[in-house]
Amino acid sequence: MSRIGKIARRSFLVGSAAIAGGVAFGVYSWRKTPENPLLPGLAQGEASFNPWVKITADRIILITPHADLGQGAMSMQALLIAEELDVDPAQVATEFGPPAAAYWNTALGAESAPFLPGDAGLAARATRGAMNAAFKLVGMQGTGGSSAVPDSFVKLRQAGAMARETLKRVVAQRHGVDVALLRSENGAVILPDGTAVPYTALAVDAAQADPVQDVPLRPASDWRLIGKPMRRLDILPKSTGTQVYGIDLKVEGMVHAAVRLNPRRGALLSHDATGAKAMRGVAQVLPIRDGVAVIADNTWRAIQAAQAVVCEWGPAPYPAKMADHWTAVEAGFDPAHLDKEWRVDGNMDAALSAADVVSAEYRAPYLAHQPLEPLNAIVRYSEAETEVWTAHQLPRMLQDLVAGVTGQKSGQITLHNQFAGGSFGHRLEFDHVLRAAEIARQMPGTPVKLTYSREEDFAQDFTRPLGMARGRGTVANGQVQAVEIVTSGPSPSRSQLARAGYSVPGPDNQLPAGIWNAPYAPTAFRVRAHAVEGLAPVSSWRSVGASLGGFFLESFLDELIHAAGADPMAERLRLCADPVARGVLEAVAELSGWQGPSHAPGQGRGVALVQSFGVNVAEVVDVRMTGAGLRIDRVFCVADVGRVVDPVNIENQIQGAVIWGLGHAMNCEITYADGMAEQTNYDSHSGMRLDQCPEIVVRVLETAPEVRGIGEPPVPPAAPALANAIFAATGQRLREMPFGKFVDFA
Repeated sequence: MSRIGKIARRSFLVGSAAIAGGVAFGVYSWRKTPENPLLPGLAQGEASFNPWVKITADRIILITPHADLGQGAMSMQALLIAEELDVDPAQVATEFGPPAAAYWNTALGAESAPFLPGDAGLAARATRGAMNAAFKLVGMQGTGGSSAVPDSFVKLRQAGAMARETLKRVVAQRHGVDVALLRSENGAVILPDGTAVPYTALAVDAAQADPVQDVPLRPASDWRLIGKPMRRLDILPKSTGTQVYGIDLKVEGMVHAAVRLNPRRGALLSHDATGAKAMRGVAQVLPIRDGVAVIADNTWRAIQAAQAVVCEWGPAPYPAKMADHWTAVEAGFDPAHLDKEWRVDGNMDAALSAADVVSAEYRAPYLAHQPLEPLNAIVRYSEAETEVWTAHQLPRMLQDLVAGVTGQKSGQITLHNQFAGGSFGHRLEFDHVLRAAEIARQMPGTPVKLTYSREEDFAQDFTRPLGMARGRGTVANGQVQAVEIVTSGPSPSRSQLARAGYSVPGPDNQLPAGIWNAPYAPTAFRVRAHAVEGLAPVSSWRSVGASLGGFFLESFLDELIHAAGADPMAERLRLCADPVARGVLEAVAELSGWQGPSHAPGQGRGVALVQSFGVNVAEVVDVRMTGAGLRIDRVFCVADVGRVVDPVNIENQIQGAVIWGLGHAMNCEITYADGMAEQTNYDSHSGMRLDQCPEIVVRVLETAPEVRGIGEPPVPPAAPALANAIFAATGQRLREMPFGKFVDFA
């Protein structure tokens, strides 16, 4: 059984219920430092002081284990190490490193705890500590949940500081100099007489030295890199077309594969590959789970031949018609499907019985991940070892699951992680790599490069969940008094983890995300989430549950504010009980010059504030009516991340997330007919076009008490801010995405 499976094979550690016995592995196990995975592979004269720094006679190598999906994680990690190591990031080489327990994510566990980020109570602190202990014990290495920065911010600086001080001690011993008289600069230790000893010249001696521990970190006033504008290390190769992604890789002797899988996700009943086998370049057609694989001499021929296989498909294990999906979600509001009552502030029942009730219902559709780089992987199987080349966000889980396909132990699976051309949650899934391993298992010794066609990528995508929300509330004396949101939809966590062989024993905190953690304090506030089973398989999608929840809450809150006759910004500020969130709202009001939701006929602006992954983000969207339809002119976005690592990259991330959120709200949905996704390429699932892109003005605050990530949090406010702006401009309330079904966009 796998290393993770020994601890939690049947119950993934999410939620306080799962950890009641999960911390009983012993204080020794918790305190034990995981082994440095770089040590076994060191050559003579190479030194590694910790899992993140390796020095050879000609190179300084920084290990950046968080997957780079286009969000700049590699550069960010290198910058943090370089800050304390006293090197220029451009001086060093970077590698993703091997999957290892040493790279366990120190932030992901706390984020999974079912408590508000600002909750510092005993139960919250104990649960977060237990979750972190559990994640360390299982070596949970992962990139997701906007956790790369909070996970890396302290420990990677510590890694750089340890390496720096160890190298200084080596020089002190070599030259008989007090270490206090030495300094470091630009990848070298500087002797008192000014002589620079390059780190690379110290590799042989450093290999024999014990690393210096417990080095104090430099104060922010001494930082050279953090918080300063930086050029990402991948900007030049990405700008010149020389960046190598997984899809670009070639391994000597490899063959090319494509798959034809049941578009209904059921069984393959029969197939006829006669025509495919006769096509140019085709070597063979192999059976795989729920489909066939074609082996050919290049990817294009493999894809074309796969399409030529005549298949009879079994039925879908979920409703065949889209209308039946919505019927199931509506039925999910039955109290029997209650997953959890997540928030109960005040006496909601009394509030709803004592005044006229405002009510509304909202819908959000399934959405595809659609990264530009389609799914791909290279796998070479042999009896002794299986090698995998792909980009993945959960490398240790991937090792375990590939081992399950090949019949090997996890230690026999070597993963070479790669740059990804986007993910948005897509590369948290395993299925495409397991398919490649299944094919390679039938071709021992031959590297198999599997590439999904764009259509296959869409058809087999584990989408964002669809969902509905019902809101009820009251207003009085020009103010919002009571707010109730009840949601219904499939659980992304249960669906996703089930495919990896795990279960979520407690409630899924992604079902009410963006709602239950809202920083508002009306007189009464209640949030309930209902879970629906038996629908299409779903997964994490950029900002996960908050991408639905933010739309539900902020749209309904805007309706209540309008019913109260209040200003959308002023009333949100009055309701806001969190000083950090209030500061974000005040900043976006100032940045946008807010003076109300509408100033002229056919023009409007909307505001939304959503907290996700501990980050408060507020957005103001300006729209106007034109002869060609609605035009989005400007978006003002303010976020508070506690500490900015790279101001250039964070601005780019926010702008990209805003475009992502707006484009999907405008145009995108996945619908099912005859059990199959009807949208199979960008022409039917298009985001925002270049000529539709608005001016995006960004401000980032640093008042929050903890360092946070930014890859996902700007997505959730975009849709409700746009919907609220459209109402201000036209008087039309949009309660269902995509908005393009109801209005035209210029």
